[in-house]
Amino acid sequence: MSRLPPLIALSYFEVAARTKSFAAAAKELNVTPAAISHQIKALEEHLGVELFVRHHRRVSLTPAARGALPELQEGFQALGRAVDKIRCYGEERLVVTVCAEPLFATKWIVPRLHRFYARCPDAEVRLQASLHTVDRARESTFAAADLKRAGIDVSVRLGYGNYADLEPGRLLSLDLVPLCAPELAASVDDIEALRGLPLLCDGTLTRLNEPYGWKAWFRQQGVDGETLRELRFGNGLLAMEAAIAGQGALLGSRELHRAELSAGKLVVLADRPLDCDQAYYVVSAGPSQERSIAGEFRDWLLEEAGRA
Repeated sequence: MSRLPPLIALSYFEVAARTKSFAAAAKELNVTPAAISHQIKALEEHLGVELFVRHHRRVSLTPAARGALPELQEGFQALGRAVDKIRCYGEERLVVTVCAEPLFATKWIVPRLHRFYARCPDAEVRLQASLHTVDRARESTFAAADLKRAGIDVSVRLGYGNYADLEPGRLLSLDLVPLCAPELAASVDDIEALRGLPLLCDGTLTRLNEPYGWKAWFRQQGVDGETLRELRFGNGLLAMEAAIAGQGALLGSRELHRAELSAGKLVVLADRPLDCDQAYYVVSAGPSQERSIAGEFRDWLLEEAGRA
């Protein structure tokens, strides 16, 4: 670096060489032509070579200047990109991008976010909802490289908690019980009556290699469930709204439907949860690879899970 001339002299040279005019360079840089001439003269003395041939009211480049200009321009562009990265890092050091399954994002994370902002008032949470957070197999292939590729700091995964190079923390068990609107519940006095209702299905669960739905729940109760007709919805939010509207019974999580249960919009038809191996896990790259705000959000999620 000690061999480099002052950056301001190089920047003045780049503009003057590009415009081939000290006057035009001065106008672009909002300085006087004399200031341009002074910096160019100092640069030539520093380098020991002439860069411009002075003519009456114009200048032309010497061979040395013509040869150096393209690489100097590339250097300034690279320097600009580097500075932009530094600036973006500074601007976004308190931005955390989080991705979760739609029902979990909406019904578990969003209602609690005010507590995270109270803890980190300068933070900004960018919350994304995606069914791609569901892990199909017991040994998930989701890894730190996938987080980086998607531009995600923290992911809440619905799966088994087995990740090669991520640090999982268990948040919530997949506790599924039959739910429905109160007016529909009045007509259900046994399992057979429940079996006769329209059965709503959260399509999220069908993405698992071991799908958990009404057939599995009825089998667990010792009732034939193979001939059931399930009405499938693309995600848990849609299935929940259909259940609230009285369109059928939903196999859903008591924790994720806590607000609807408390408000009396839904009721538990049978307190017989389906045995599920899956749970919701928070995963991130870990302290050595992630920004501090990502670790802060992960720790907060785990604390919230402990409060639930």
